[in-house]
This record gives sequence, structure tokens and C-alpha cells, in this order.
Amino acid sequence: MSVTSTVPLEAELAQLIVEALHLETAPEDIDPEAPLFNEGLGLDSIDALEIALAISRRYGFQLRSDDERNHRIFANLRALAAHIEKHRTR
Repeated sequence: MSVTSTVPLEAELAQLIVEALHLETAPEDIDPEAPLFNEGLGLDSIDALEIALAISRRYGFQLRSDDERNHRIFANLRALAAHIEKHRTR
């Protein structure tokens, strides 16, 4: 169990990531401040595309692959949830 607590959108997003990527990690075990890529969850660019597609379907806005802010947006679960909160249409 992670020592950092999650807010409802972070928990929902963790569940979405686990489902979209068919991870064997439990959503509640994803630390919201741990990196999603490399040493954190170990995700890669293909995973980022899958996450972006799932976010588009669920929250009604596009994450663009050419956005220079992607390294910050996808830094960790907390940063991704904050970005979704600002831009979601549903």
C-alpha cells in the first residue's frame, strides 16, 4: 500500500491505467507521486498512447503526442490527474 494518499480522481485514473494496460498491479498500489515511466511503473511510449486513448474516451479531450508539456503531464499519477481535472469535458 502506498504511503501517499490519493484523491478520488487519482484513484479513478489509477484504475483506468490498470485496465487500459492490463497491468498486474493493483490500482491502490500505484503511488500518485511515483514516476509512471522508467523507474516508476516502467511504462513506455506505447503505454502512453494507450493511456491517452483511454483518457480521451473517458474524459472527452485529447492528449496530443506532440505537446511539449507531455513529460510534465505524464510525470506521475498526480500530475496526470491534475491535467485531466483542468481539461475534462465529462
